[in-house]
Amino acid sequence: MKVHLVDGTYELFRAFFAMPSISAPDGREVGAVRGLVQTLVSLLRQPDVSHVAVAFDSEILSFRNQLFDGYKTGEGTPPELLTQFPLAERAAAALGLVVWPMTEFEADDALGAAAVRWQDEPGVEQIVLCSPDKDLSQVIRGDRVVALDRRRETIMNEAGVREKFGVSPASIPDYLGLVGDSADGIPGIPRWGAKSTAQVLDHYGHIEAIPADASDWAINVRGAKSLAASLADNMEAALLYRHLATLRLDVPIAEIVPDLEWQGAHQDPYQHLCDELGFGRLREGVGKWR
Repeated sequence: MKVHLVDGTYELFRAFFAMPSISAPDGREVGAVRGLVQTLVSLLRQPDVSHVAVAFDSEILSFRNQLFDGYKTGEGTPPELLTQFPLAERAAAALGLVVWPMTEFEADDALGAAAVRWQDEPGVEQIVLCSPDKDLSQVIRGDRVVALDRRRETIMNEAGVREKFGVSPASIPDYLGLVGDSADGIPGIPRWGAKSTAQVLDHYGHIEAIPADASDWAINVRGAKSLAASLADNMEAALLYRHLATLRLDVPIAEIVPDLEWQGAHQDPYQHLCDELGFGRLREGVGKWR
């Protein structure tokens, strides 16, 4: 079997900016929820999809905001999108899916923790992380744990991580700590660009393994002296940024793999939700009820 782990936050954002504005009968904006339901139903119709969980950032805040003031928050997120998060979680649950609403942790933490926990589970052929988020690259393993970008219809395995970033999955947090990640508010370290970072980490693996003196480097990197000096001046920040980019694999997940098997949508709650939100055309389209 394959286990599909869906980044519900990403899907909701994607639907909000891709779908037209839609109002429920009571006037609430629900276009993103409609788009989310459509994409989840489309996923569930695929023949190799049998075990599914969806993670949401119930609050766009986590323990990382306590560690670094610049880390991403919900600031700037359209209010009409934020108000749809509770409805999105309700819709996914009505579809009969396991839902992980994250508050202290982030959705990516839940997805990563589940992937690592179940990657060697008997009967599990593959873990499919349904998200293009580069943070999740750190838990990709061979062809056993892969990332699916459903918008581009591309799959990234471990070889793909190395091709894209120039480093192994284990070095992704170090890579993001040095290069930065604007999507998460991680600024990175001055002078450390993608090319030089990949070259250094491909050899040394982790930040603390990089010699402080560039003359001790076993590889020839352009601008090595200035890179080493910048890292020395910003080592504390680099380690903090790496920590921010490292997925928390200790997220408490109560379910076991059999709990994720999709048995069908909960007919009454799902159809009631469709009626409430004005999703008449989606009311009968699930195809499988429990």
